[in-house]
Amino acid sequence: MIWSFVAMLNNVTFKKVLLLAAVLLPACYVEAHDYAKGHLAIAHPWSMELPPNAPTVAAYFVISNAGPDADRLTGVDSPIAGTAQLHEHVNKDGLMKMQQVQTVDIPAGGEVTFAPMAYHVMLLDLKDRSKLTDGQSFPLILHFEKSGDVAVDVMVQKQASDAPPAHAH
Repeated sequence: MIWSFVAMLNNVTFKKVLLLAAVLLPACYVEAHDYAKGHLAIAHPWSMELPPNAPTVAAYFVISNAGPDADRLTGVDSPIAGTAQLHEHVNKDGLMKMQQVQTVDIPAGGEVTFAPMAYHVMLLDLKDRSKLTDGQSFPLILHFEKSGDVAVDVMVQKQASDAPPAHAH
């Protein structure tokens, strides 16, 4: 009698653990798309799928700095591109214009959003287009003045992310 109770308890516990794992697995997958180093966190790096003949591709993400000191993004690299640049959109004389920037300041206790029509990473001289289709990902290395290098995987999507297009800095 006692052994059947123990067997039933083990079976119920196993089922609960299995159910809990099934529920938490998608949440773990989402969290796996966020990266951290020191006080910096890089959330949801993504890029939009483009036609096969597109000469460039852009990458987007949000950088948060929970630390007491500002940091600075000084550059980016990716093995899928010959050149990677930091860009921003600015409103000049009533027109939106894209321009390259050398660095992007990440304020202490703040965040900077890289999004369409805001800061973004522009990848030029594309070398490996096989990574630029929906569901694929490609590596991107962000170089910070104080925190050093952070490697992220940029997920390619058919549609734009829900991230707000703003300079949030």
